[in-house]
Amino acid sequence: MAEFTLDLNDDQKQVRDWLHGFAADVMRPAAAEWDEREETPWPIIQEAAKLGIYSLDFYAQQFFDPTGLGIPMAMEELFWGDAGIALSIVGTGLAAVGVLANGTEEQIGTWIPQMYGDVNDVKVAAFCSSEPDAGSDVASMRTRAVYDEATDEWVLNGTKTWATNGGIANVHVVVACVDPELGSKGHASFIVPPNTPGLSQGQKFQKHGIRASHTAEVVLEDVRVPGSCLLGGKDKLDERLARAREKAKKGGERVKNAAMATFEASRPAVGAMAVGTARAAYEVALDYAKTREQFGRPIIDNQGIAFQLADMRTQIDAARLLVWRASWMATTGKPFTAAEGSMSKLFASEVAKKVTAQAIQILGGNGFTREYPVERMHRDAAIYTIFEGTSEIQRLVIARTLSGMQIR
Repeated sequence: MAEFTLDLNDDQKQVRDWLHGFAADVMRPAAAEWDEREETPWPIIQEAAKLGIYSLDFYAQQFFDPTGLGIPMAMEELFWGDAGIALSIVGTGLAAVGVLANGTEEQIGTWIPQMYGDVNDVKVAAFCSSEPDAGSDVASMRTRAVYDEATDEWVLNGTKTWATNGGIANVHVVVACVDPELGSKGHASFIVPPNTPGLSQGQKFQKHGIRASHTAEVVLEDVRVPGSCLLGGKDKLDERLARAREKAKKGGERVKNAAMATFEASRPAVGAMAVGTARAAYEVALDYAKTREQFGRPIIDNQGIAFQLADMRTQIDAARLLVWRASWMATTGKPFTAAEGSMSKLFASEVAKKVTAQAIQILGGNGFTREYPVERMHRDAAIYTIFEGTSEIQRLVIARTLSGMQIR
């Protein structure tokens, strides 16, 4: 039996240091500019592609790290650099996870490479689940997918919202309802190939934080995709729907839908993003407290400041441990019997909001200005308690898992 350890191995340390260098040398100097521009930082994505960071091979290597720590380690370092730019780099990953979680081997091999493009022509992908009237309430999804047996095509109609890379993506992964009577159990995921007629970008959102990441509506008007674009295939869908209908008659157990399978797989990664942002703000606050003098001494000499920093670091380390546990469990096939994935995302998200707010307080008036990065980090941190399941939804998932009851 392998000895238990929390130490990263030499290969992991090398990757961590490599990513940290990219975050420090390329991302941080450009962070304020792209936050102000509120545009996708294509030159930085291009640079990441040249270095091998924005590539299928890199994410596959981290995803298949046998310890489970490859992805959270990478997310923490990139989001330590800047959350908005980092999300523009890793946002494609959510669509890729959607394909990995629900697709066949052929679909994985066909579509994931097209999500990234190549060094000379980088592409991005979008995962489209939320709707104007169906965010946390996925059962209210109105986007419909109807099968046209004569042409072996699926016809998609509806509007998606809050889609990272929505409308500018090369490949869109769209969750749609195929059987409205089954609610969330009647959902399926579809690939919408590049340049498919009927798909268009709706409103692009101007956001409080992560402003370098493109977020927009995606409008689907009679979008026709081949039958092969149904993730998992029609036979598997028909079997799943039949089981759901039978269990619905008997009042049986819940059946996971396509969107939830994607979110469950990605929650620890989102927790790692939050840890990266929190750590960045903490480090700025610590350095400031050690050099800023008031009343003839550094402000860290005051317990009121020192104790805040002690709490900040303790909470960050605790959040990281929850993320690493969930990531290790997922990789080693251990079930989330206590919703450990949701725990990691919930705790890390709340820590990021709290720590970045404390960092502003420690910097005082300087923290409230854009001359220092903590105000941007605080704006960015707000998203972690909202996207891919709000903190309230995480608590609901945890409570339902622990109790076995449909708490509302």
